[in-house]
Amino acid sequence: MIDEFVPIVPPVVQTIVERLRALPQVWALALAGSQSTIRADVRSDFDIYVFIDAAVPVALRAELAREFAERMEIDNQFFGPGDEWIEAATGTKVDLIYFDVPWFEDQVERVLVRHQPSVGYSTAFWHTARHAQPLYDRDGWLGRLKTLAAQPYPEPLRRAIVAHNHPILRDTLSSLVYQMESALARNDMISVQHRTTALLVSYFDILFAVNRLPHPGEKRQVQWLTTRGTQLPPEMEQQLNALLAVRPVQENGPLLIVRIHTLLDRLDELLMAEQLIERTR
Repeated sequence: MIDEFVPIVPPVVQTIVERLRALPQVWALALAGSQSTIRADVRSDFDIYVFIDAAVPVALRAELAREFAERMEIDNQFFGPGDEWIEAATGTKVDLIYFDVPWFEDQVERVLVRHQPSVGYSTAFWHTARHAQPLYDRDGWLGRLKTLAAQPYPEPLRRAIVAHNHPILRDTLSSLVYQMESALARNDMISVQHRTTALLVSYFDILFAVNRLPHPGEKRQVQWLTTRGTQLPPEMEQQLNALLAVRPVQENGPLLIVRIHTLLDRLDELLMAEQLIERTR
């Protein structure tokens, strides 16, 4: 039976848990946090985390999928090992995501113990650990990791993320704005688009840190900040919309740069008010 962590799960999830928990390499299973309030009749996608210390045989995974699905992709490696399939009876998409136990634990400890940032998405795996809903936890490993993940946002980590991501925005010769201006000068609009996206990745990493929120990943970042954040740049949504509305062609280059500087000026004002950076411009 499923451990009594999540109130109700549909039969397909129950079967997955019962089969995988019997394997010695499976330490824990959990539902993605967005599915924490599940009703038996909800027809929604299910992301299931499988925490392992050795690979689960592909043949076994395919056999499990064939019980429920005709359309399946087993052992996808595009974004890490995973299986995706559509349950034939309901049309529900099932996504099994396999995490190596030592690696995942290190990702959480990297930020919560060692306070090490990255360029964008610094605390995404902390968010995953905090919001994962356990379905099976063999020896309490996931519970212990969730206890670590439940701690308040470390101030040294908050400052480290800002210090790591802020200079790359526009304050160095390798900054994203500098690269964008160079790409515009050579009419390389693919590079402009790529650098704009990279700039927003660091921009949001900074804002989640400022608000002491673990990063939720790439989806609905604005919504997450506006509903949970309390320290945001003024008119953030309007400025983001104005930036994203600029068509990426060379003649719009000056307007794009102006709107980026407006976005970053408001960010800098917030960071100075929080005493996270010195006055830079």
